[in-house]
Amino acid sequence: MGLTRNQNDSEKTQIILESLDLLEWPIVCSHMSTFAVTQQGRKKCESFDLPLHISLSHELLCQTLEIGSLDISLDGGISFEGVHDLKNILLICSKGGVATGEDLLKVADTLRAARKLRKIIFDQLIRPRLSELLKDIATLPDLQKLLEFGLDEGGRIADRASTKLSELRRHRSAVRLQRKDILQDIIRKYGGLLQDNIISERYGRPVLAFKAGTTDQIKGMVHDSSASGNTIYVEPQVVISIGNRLAKIDSEISDEERRLLANWSKEVGLNANVIDYLGEILLQIEFSLARARYSKWLNGVPAVLDEEENTLFEIKDFRHPLLVWNDFYEKKNRVVPTSFDVPANLKVVAITGPNTGGKTVALKSIGLAVLMAKAGLLLPCTGSPRLPWCKNILADIGDEQSLQQNLSTFSGHILRISRILDAIDSFPGTTLVLLDEVGAGTDPTEGTALAMALLKVMADRARLTIATTHFGQLKALKYSDSRFENASVSFDSETIQPTFHLQWGIPGRSNAIEISKRLGLDEQVIKSAQKFINPENVENVNQVIQGLEKQRERQQSAAEDAAALLAKTELLHEELLNSWQKQRQQSEEFHEQGRFKLESSIREGQKEVRHLIKRLRDQNASGETARIAGQRLRQMEKGYRSDRRIQHITSWTPKIGEKVRLSSIGKAGEIISFSDDGMQLTVLCGVFRSKVTLNEVESLDGQKAEINPVVQVKTSQVRKNLSLVRTKRNTLDVRGLRVHEAEGVIEEKLRNCSGALWVVHGIGSGKLKKGLRKWLDSLSYIEKVADAEPHDGGPGCSVVWMVD
Repeated sequence: MGLTRNQNDSEKTQIILESLDLLEWPIVCSHMSTFAVTQQGRKKCESFDLPLHISLSHELLCQTLEIGSLDISLDGGISFEGVHDLKNILLICSKGGVATGEDLLKVADTLRAARKLRKIIFDQLIRPRLSELLKDIATLPDLQKLLEFGLDEGGRIADRASTKLSELRRHRSAVRLQRKDILQDIIRKYGGLLQDNIISERYGRPVLAFKAGTTDQIKGMVHDSSASGNTIYVEPQVVISIGNRLAKIDSEISDEERRLLANWSKEVGLNANVIDYLGEILLQIEFSLARARYSKWLNGVPAVLDEEENTLFEIKDFRHPLLVWNDFYEKKNRVVPTSFDVPANLKVVAITGPNTGGKTVALKSIGLAVLMAKAGLLLPCTGSPRLPWCKNILADIGDEQSLQQNLSTFSGHILRISRILDAIDSFPGTTLVLLDEVGAGTDPTEGTALAMALLKVMADRARLTIATTHFGQLKALKYSDSRFENASVSFDSETIQPTFHLQWGIPGRSNAIEISKRLGLDEQVIKSAQKFINPENVENVNQVIQGLEKQRERQQSAAEDAAALLAKTELLHEELLNSWQKQRQQSEEFHEQGRFKLESSIREGQKEVRHLIKRLRDQNASGETARIAGQRLRQMEKGYRSDRRIQHITSWTPKIGEKVRLSSIGKAGEIISFSDDGMQLTVLCGVFRSKVTLNEVESLDGQKAEINPVVQVKTSQVRKNLSLVRTKRNTLDVRGLRVHEAEGVIEEKLRNCSGALWVVHGIGSGKLKKGLRKWLDSLSYIEKVADAEPHDGGPGCSVVWMVD
């Protein structure tokens, strides 16, 4: 809650504490504490020290953002289950005392929870600030295991803690069972002398309820009697010795348990400093979590804090956190946001307007905004708030009348303002001063003079002073001093209701008579008051102010419309730019992949061809070697032609409605129509239409359009008819060659042949014809092979047709 109460209780320090109370900062901290998990976490939220340097505020804000992001990402959020306040336990153990089993189990639970939290939170890349906190902590797993092994749930010392303890407890159980059996035998034997059959207990000893007057029939010790005297509670003589044995065993068990607790407490005491440091780190993390959850509940945004004193205050639509809290629990939506836009050159802002109009709420709002940003909280506002880091936040708000100190309202205000001036001098640094009803409580003329002089002094000493007032002369200060500015809370003159909106640059109207009328003041008093006012002057001033208010509303509305249009334009521009860059990148990647694939294919083909040539040039190369090399070359050619055919099949054909890129300007657009011949198309690019040819567009992945004119000359039948005529140019004689030799000759001829090819192989044994037919059938670019006509050679000649 800022400076702690046990620090130097001087007047200069006291004014800082009083200012926090006046701004209701302790209530904000109390609300934040409800988001903490542990009792010590709630205490921390309610009584933490505000940072004394901007670097600490930045550290707190970063921790808030880091843990808030993690808390949202986890199902159920971050859990602090098992974390306990160990201060008193560690104090007892460190001084040689013996802690209870329940307390020692809290130590073990805390160590386990700390290790779990460290595992969840520690990530130096994503959460560097929190990871720095957790970097050097020790979770003492050996001590945790020692305590958990020796203690059961609830802090009871387990039988497994020591062999001696286990044996003693088993012995005690056996003796108790023996005693119970003896007592049951007595109940069965003396049932007529008993009031009931229940084994009771008095002073730790087992007793039976005998009827009065039967003591001479049963030996034993009387421990108690009923109120009526009809019943006496007797411990039979036969079990007294057994009870004494049990008492001795219990004593031994207690000694062993105390020895174990003492040993464990000693171990905790030896590690007290480590555990205490661990507890402090866990408390800081929980404090960060409470800030994050409270900020999220407020729908807060992080503020930008500047170290420079002459920095603007820019806070848009700030919602007072206490009003938000009240609205939430009252299930209402009445909070009116307040905006602050104070340039660096402004030093004093005078807020005017009617009572009950929201001047004091506006005053407290900016004070709480500065305090929340300083404490590492997110601000309940919109946009990106920006403000200077203020070392001092000093306030004079409310009625300072005190009967005990014999102070009037005016005297109380002057005393506090005097202490504010002393504090500014004693604690140099960026200072925000908030003054409510400055100069009030005395003669208006003298009060106005004091208020003007005070604000002049504040303009020289403080970074920003915001004062509420009803004095009209203060409204004119801005026209003689550029460091001053006016603001006002708006008022609806038709409904006679305040709107609670803060207007900058416009002085306000007090509307005292209208408000008095609304509050039910006697009509005769209202009329008399109106007679004492100069109607002409008041009406003129009110008309000027009312005109300024309407002009401001029109300007604000126009500015909001312009801002919305600008935002839409910027968004559209950014979307178009991102789309163009993405398309360009995809196109480049596509071309690069194609080029790389082609180069790799060429290199591999060159390498294999060189290898085949080397084999063929070898002096020891046989005909079989040449045949195999020829087959491999033909396979490579087949693969190459297959790739070319696939590429041809998958070429791109544009369609209506498809997105394309205009090559000349690099912009994307949508095809909306084609020309009759299909060679031109109309593209809609943004709001513009452009008519281009097919070769001027490409697909978004960089493919060029396949040009297929509508009008084509049909020459395939003529070409086919011409190719059916055997001539010397399309005839090849391979008689006398081996199969692999003939394959090479035929393949060379096919490369330069169009139409059919007549291959004369003769009849003979038929091996040459059979081998050539089998080879030709395996070629993908051969359509069919058949015997020639009788006049062209018949079975001794094969006609080979290639794929068109």
